[in-house]
Amino acid sequence: MSTAASKTLPDTHGHFGPYGGRFVPETLMHPLQELEEAYLRAQNDLEFQQEFEYYLREFCGRPTPLYLAERLTRELGGAKIYLKREDLLHTGAHKINNCIGQILLARRMGKDRIIAETGAGQHGVATATVAAMFGFKCVIYMGAVDCERQALNVYRMKMLGAEVVPVHAGQQTLKEAINEAMRDWVTNVRSTHYILGTVYGAHPYPLMVRNFQRVIGDEARRQILEKEERLPDLLVACVGGGSNAMGLFYPFLKDSSVKMIGVEAGGEGIEAGKHAARFQGGSIGVLQGTRSFLLQDEFGQVQLTHSVSAGLDYAAVGPEHAWLRDQKRVEYTFATDSQALEAFQKLARLEGIIPALESAHAIAEVIKRAPQMRRDELIVITLSGRGDKDVAQAAAKVGLQMPK
Repeated sequence: MSTAASKTLPDTHGHFGPYGGRFVPETLMHPLQELEEAYLRAQNDLEFQQEFEYYLREFCGRPTPLYLAERLTRELGGAKIYLKREDLLHTGAHKINNCIGQILLARRMGKDRIIAETGAGQHGVATATVAAMFGFKCVIYMGAVDCERQALNVYRMKMLGAEVVPVHAGQQTLKEAINEAMRDWVTNVRSTHYILGTVYGAHPYPLMVRNFQRVIGDEARRQILEKEERLPDLLVACVGGGSNAMGLFYPFLKDSSVKMIGVEAGGEGIEAGKHAARFQGGSIGVLQGTRSFLLQDEFGQVQLTHSVSAGLDYAAVGPEHAWLRDQKRVEYTFATDSQALEAFQKLARLEGIIPALESAHAIAEVIKRAPQMRRDELIVITLSGRGDKDVAQAAAKVGLQMPK
C-alpha cells in the first residue's frame, strides 16, 4: 500500500507532507484555531452530522445520480463512462455541499455574518443561498473580470440578498477576490465566518472542505458497486482549487486498482500567463494561507493566469493535491480552452447535458482516454456543475450568434 493510501489525513498542524500549514497574519491565528476546534467537535457530533445529512438530502437534492453516458460511450468506442451528476444539485454545482456544512458550523460558533470569494460564481451563489436560508448577512467578493463573464451568477447572488463586491485590483479574478475576502475577515473576525470554497487556504480549510465534499465519492462508490458490482478503473475530475476532485478521489485513495486523473486548465497553452496548470509550469510556494504548487516567477511573484473557465483560473492548487501528486497516487494533466469548448459541445449534443466549462475540462480528458481503454473498463467523471452560466461565453467563443 502506498504512503498516500495509508495516510490520508493532514497532521495536527494541517500539513500534507511539505504542503499545507497555516501562513496567515497573527490576527487570523485565533479565529483559525477557533474554527478548527469547532470543526473537530462537529465532526464527532452525531447531531451535527445528522443535520448536515438532512439538508444535503432535503434541501440540496442528494444523492445525485451516477448516470451512464451511453451515447458518449458509444461515440468514443472504449471504456464505459459514468457521470456523477453534481450539476443536478440545488444551485447547479457541488459547491452547495461545503456551504451547507460551513453555515451549520458558523451558526454553532455564534457568527451572524458570512463572507466568501467566488470565481465562476457557483460558490458565491451557494454561499448566498445558505446565508439566505439561515438568515445571515452575506458579502461575496468577485473579480471584476469574472463579474462580467459570469453576470448571470452575479444577478443570482443579488437576488438571494447578498452584497456582491467587484474587485478591481490586479488581474481582477479569483486570486484578488480571495485577497479582499481575507482583508474583510481580518477586520470583522468576531462576527464573521469566511466560507472558503475549495480545498485551499490555511488549516483547517483543506481538511474541512474535503470532508464536506467527500459525499461525492462516498455516493459514487456505493452507486458503482450497485450498478457494476465492482469499483471503477478510472476517476476523472477537473482541478481548480480542487474540491470536486478531492471529494471524488478521497474515498477511493486506499483502492490501488482505481486510477485517478485531475485535469487543470491549460488555457491557450503552457506559456507564462496563458494557463492555470500549476503542475505544468509551477513551483512550491506560499500563497493565501498555505504552501502548495503555484504559478510564480523566479523572484516568487505570482504570475498571471488564464482559462476560458473562471472557476479554474487560479494561480495555486490545494495542498492535498500537491501531496497526492508527489506520492504518484493521482496523475495531473491539463486541457486547453479549445479542448474544453469542444468537450462542452460534444456532451451537450450527445447526452443533452450542458456542462460547466470547468467540468468540460474533465470531459476533454476522457475524450482522449476512453478510446484507449477496453470496453469492459469503467470511468467515473465528476460533472461538477451545469453550464447555464457559461452558455453566452461559450457561444461567443465557438461563433454562435446570440439573439439581441
